[in-house]
Amino acid sequence: MRWLQRLLGGGGGRVELDPGRQQALLRDVQHRYGAHPRIRFPEQVEAVAGMLTGDDGLAVAARIMSQVADEAHADLQAQALDIHRRTGRRLLVNRRNYRPLWKEAGHALRWPLAALPCGFHPYAQLAAAVAVVGSQAPRLDRVTDPNPLVTHVFEVLDLTTAGWEYGRVRIDTDSASLAVGLISTAGQILAAMDDPPRLPPAVRELMRRNNTLGVHDPASSRMVGGFNPGARMRELLLA
Repeated sequence: MRWLQRLLGGGGGRVELDPGRQQALLRDVQHRYGAHPRIRFPEQVEAVAGMLTGDDGLAVAARIMSQVADEAHADLQAQALDIHRRTGRRLLVNRRNYRPLWKEAGHALRWPLAALPCGFHPYAQLAAAVAVVGSQAPRLDRVTDPNPLVTHVFEVLDLTTAGWEYGRVRIDTDSASLAVGLISTAGQILAAMDDPPRLPPAVRELMRRNNTLGVHDPASSRMVGGFNPGARMRELLLA
């Protein structure tokens, strides 16, 4: 594994990481930003991304991505178990493809990205982490294994688009920006990998579509533009 060789000192020099700095960065972005500050989400994304510099910042961004994906999966598993206890209905929670779950039970599910235990907001810390990982994709294997990370990027993209379609999540400019960032970052990671994995089923399903979705202003019901997820995926993931 090239990422492990880099980390241990082969293929380009030893990577000097500082776990203490990483933990301090993680705590800082966790507590200073999110839903509570009176700062617009695009400004929060810019501020957090500016903090996550160097290899340690990139490692923290990757950690945020993975933690969000893991906690979202755990949340959906807990929701499925609760539904089974209350109704006897069994739901399959498949991390590789969440769309069948949302198609079957979207009305009964809570979108997990909105309130995770870690406190990372999808349109603030998560969106910033996505931007950092994408912009530094060629250096990603210096700090982590890109294979599970790109899987987590696709998981969060799956949850974002399924939330629009089945989870009553409003498509506003912040939500659309997150999706665009996820698609772009996934493409950048894949392009930097020697042996990229196949695109997951949810992405392949959406790529076959050509639907333009209305995008709203976050502070009002005014429509400000359109977004075609399938076209953007074909453009950035099939290059």
